[in-house]
Amino acid sequence: MDYTLVRSRRKTLAVQVDLDGSVTVRAPLRLSQAKIDRFLQEKEAWITRTVETQKQRAAARPVLTDEDRERLRRLAKEVLPRKVEQFAAQMGVRPASVKITSAKTRYGSCSAKNGLCFSLYLMTKPEPCIDYVVVHELAHIRQHNHSAAFYAEIEAVLPDYREREKLLKQS
Repeated sequence: MDYTLVRSRRKTLAVQVDLDGSVTVRAPLRLSQAKIDRFLQEKEAWITRTVETQKQRAAARPVLTDEDRERLRRLAKEVLPRKVEQFAAQMGVRPASVKITSAKTRYGSCSAKNGLCFSLYLMTKPEPCIDYVVVHELAHIRQHNHSAAFYAEIEAVLPDYREREKLLKQS
């Protein structure tokens, strides 16, 4: 199996399959190659399945032109701040800022200082998914984690959030 090995001052061993199907193994500096090989053998079925899934997703993903991306950026700047304002009022929270990025691996994020970022690619998803991502990030203002309390914040606004999350992963 082809993979890129990245050693760092981490304590755990992890494998990541990127959007293009490439595999990255992240390992502690002094972990033996034998332990890494054993870990990869244990995870081989998962890695193979995930690489195939990522390749299928990539094949189904439309290729966007610069014009398409610019259109999505304009749409995101028009739609997302309005949704953030609406849901923030409903949830009783206030984000420090709202930014639109061209991130490809995550649709939204919330910084430690409660600044929200949303990917312009979120605009390619169905509206229930967009609402879910907005509420998800706003919930991080109160809960900077993925605890039961965090999901309770989301469920209070979107009782069907699990279905929306599932749709987001499928679309």
